[in-house]
Amino acid sequence: MKLELNVRVTPEIASNPDHLLQFVSKQNKIPKSDIKHIECTSRSIDARQRNVVFQLQLDVYINEEYIPLEYPIPHFPNVALEEPVIIIGAGPAGLFAALRVLELRKKPIILERGKNVKERVEDLRGINVHHIVNEDSNYCFGEGGAGTYSDGKLYTRSKKRGNVRKVLEYLVTFGATKQILVDAHPHIGTNKLPRIIQNIRECILAAGGEIHFKTRIIDLILSGNSITGVKSHSGEKWMAKNVIIATGHSGREMFQLLYEKGIQIQTKPLAIGVRVEHPQSLIDSIQYHCDVKNPLLPASEYSLVKQINGRGVYSFCMCPGGVIAPCATKPGEVVTNGWSSAERSRPTANSGIVVELRIDDFKSFESYGVFSALQYQSSIEKMAFAMNGGTQKAPAQRMVDFTKNKISNDLPKTSYTPGLVSVSLSELLPPLITDSLKKGFQEFESSMKGYFTNEAIIHAPETRTSSPIQVPRNPVTLEHIQIKGLFPCGEGAGYAGGIVSAAIDGMKCAEAALTGSFTK
Repeated sequence: MKLELNVRVTPEIASNPDHLLQFVSKQNKIPKSDIKHIECTSRSIDARQRNVVFQLQLDVYINEEYIPLEYPIPHFPNVALEEPVIIIGAGPAGLFAALRVLELRKKPIILERGKNVKERVEDLRGINVHHIVNEDSNYCFGEGGAGTYSDGKLYTRSKKRGNVRKVLEYLVTFGATKQILVDAHPHIGTNKLPRIIQNIRECILAAGGEIHFKTRIIDLILSGNSITGVKSHSGEKWMAKNVIIATGHSGREMFQLLYEKGIQIQTKPLAIGVRVEHPQSLIDSIQYHCDVKNPLLPASEYSLVKQINGRGVYSFCMCPGGVIAPCATKPGEVVTNGWSSAERSRPTANSGIVVELRIDDFKSFESYGVFSALQYQSSIEKMAFAMNGGTQKAPAQRMVDFTKNKISNDLPKTSYTPGLVSVSLSELLPPLITDSLKKGFQEFESSMKGYFTNEAIIHAPETRTSSPIQVPRNPVTLEHIQIKGLFPCGEGAGYAGGIVSAAIDGMKCAEAALTGSFTK
């Protein structure tokens, strides 16, 4: 028989199979010899009290053989001669759209402006070390999209939007550890994602799909109110009756192209702020109520949100044991983001701390029409570049100094490789954002005593939390409201926020394109 249990155990018990076996046997009065296997199906940490415990959901096999689930790489039928579906962008939305197209026995053709995961590495070195931004290959553009080299968090609140489990199982199929199926906040790690992305690529190609890197789309071919194909910067054309646009939240050229073609787009609210770095040991001591973290516990996380004058100020993309990275997509701008390796073993923790913005907040840019939010976003990025002398150094300030309008005389070593320049961030960020952040940081102290400290360094700006544009689509067919066969998809179109939700949206759009409906 299989016994399902919910237990709360110490880190020592949770991390040792023999100790866990003894605990389950004793608590449930089951002879150890009768327990053939214990499978953990869910794991989370409860650090609300001084004694930190793991909450586990267990399947205990009593006098019954356990047969582990396997997740083999699928062998799709060859689709080389089947109906094509064009997918613009090879991020999670685009890649998972391609997998769904294969499931439906049609041919995915992925067109990606950036390079493959291996070739992207040199361009990341270029921006980190030499302050050179490649517009087509950077932290945002290239195989795997922004997620490949910016952490690989898989936690999502969008469980009602689609099949989260299917996305996670596919990732396990292509090389992720099965632990992501168990952890409450699953995470792959920047160091492991590239191989997983490469495995997905090889699967798509083996089935007869196509992937074209270094291919920027500059035109959409229309016939009346239907799309029939696309054209690249090199003049090459691909024809298909279904086109999925999955260009990500930084695909500004695609927004401009849609606008120029008379295809409706809309201004979308977003959040903008900064990226804050603390010593990881400080975050551990706060969250785990200790001087020194138990080595059996992972680097601790945090999630913070406060309402300041009626708008949210909150943490975003928190990276324990992580690094802050330069994520500009054009020369002349500075953008920050964060990532962690699988081990989360770096000495610093970072998180975006951002302020909720509304359409009315972009009034000073209303002359740009539908691009008002994008221009608001871009103006901050360009000013940050000008303030640091035209490099990828990040404008920075100690946290307490920031709230007191005091320029920091010295800044500690940072994980941000291009380096820092000490400024008054109130001269960079609009008053609405700075005032909200100053109050927010001080109120965070009530939730995390010790968070508000001059040991924390504010790096600016954090601007690419989401797309500043939404591409409207029919909620039933997922087609653009004007153009038949055009499917706006993922983060860039305004329908996702992270790897999992983007992947789900990619699968839904592929299914809608080929069947006329999608699985909710």
